[in-house]
Amino acid sequence: MKLITATPDLIDACDSLSKAPFVTVDTEFLRETTFWPKLCLIQMAGPAGAYVIDPLASGIDLGAFWGLMANQDIVKVFHAARQDIEIIHHETGGVPTPVFDSQIAAMVCGFGEQISYMNLVKRITGNSLDKSSRFTDWARRPLSEKQLSYALGDVTHLRDIYLSLKKELAETGRTAWLEEEMAVLTARETYQLDPVDAWKRLKLKVKNRKSLSILMSVAEWRERLAQSQNIPRSRILRDDALYDIANQAPVTSKELSELRSVNGGFVRSARARPLLQAVKDGLERDMALTPKLPQSKPMSAQALATLELLKVLLKSAAARHRVAPRMIADSSDLEKLAREDKPDIPALKGWRKELFGDDALKLKRGELALKLERGDVHVMAINAGE
Repeated sequence: MKLITATPDLIDACDSLSKAPFVTVDTEFLRETTFWPKLCLIQMAGPAGAYVIDPLASGIDLGAFWGLMANQDIVKVFHAARQDIEIIHHETGGVPTPVFDSQIAAMVCGFGEQISYMNLVKRITGNSLDKSSRFTDWARRPLSEKQLSYALGDVTHLRDIYLSLKKELAETGRTAWLEEEMAVLTARETYQLDPVDAWKRLKLKVKNRKSLSILMSVAEWRERLAQSQNIPRSRILRDDALYDIANQAPVTSKELSELRSVNGGFVRSARARPLLQAVKDGLERDMALTPKLPQSKPMSAQALATLELLKVLLKSAAARHRVAPRMIADSSDLEKLAREDKPDIPALKGWRKELFGDDALKLKRGELALKLERGDVHVMAINAGE
């Protein structure tokens, strides 16, 4: 197996694949010590060829590969595409389209929730993958033939998986369902990490809006620093430290040193001063510009009972239509549906509404009943007046 390490060879490979209707793609990367993923290997395959690219090779220009990813006449097939697309977006500013994510497609086709590539290969092709090279340090060189073969297997089997799932989606009329999911996956805003929004990925372990305002400010400070220095967020401060800072609001080095989650080395470092300024900025923010904290009210007994019925209905609908339950609704969606009459949730839109949402609303209105027969749940309409 030849590892592509030169630009002319890469151009030839991408030119060959550009004539295919689809290309399967995978990447190997490291990010344990960086904020941005370090691209270490690229695998790609078409119906009649497969290639492994070394992006760390001296002098190699990946322009041909980025061009292939931007070619809208070719379907780019990934398995669990989110991180692969994140790398492409970071390197080019663009997002590949059209995209087919085999993990999401498998969920739509009833293969379960977040099925692994190894299990999907086994179930569709009958082949077993050798995972002994799974924990390879992909940044080390040279890579062995065994490691390269393992890497290439992540795209060669994917060809058969793609064709099988594509056929099943067409036969069951679910191609449009997957396209809805791909629209979210390929939206640029999905990959735009604005430091101002860094607080949104955190758990809101704060006691009031003032604490939330501080959390927003210090999370933005940490995000900007992590991105600019290309280091993991936790190498600056862990999330638990941000929560303590937000709730205790230290504005001096002494007050900061009293927090158990912040070590003395940080307090004495050059980073302490801008952090304290971020705390002050949070305290000075207009509270009208700070979001209200979500009210976690206990569910009433009636809502809890409704929630349990909705869970049963969801499992029944998912089994009947052979779709992973989480593709239709997650626990948060069900709780909102139990609490509110018409919440703004995906389960009440598009194909999800047809499969589950309409029946869920009817169940809440007392227009449906659930009946157990020989271990199977059946949905029954209730006529008015019964």
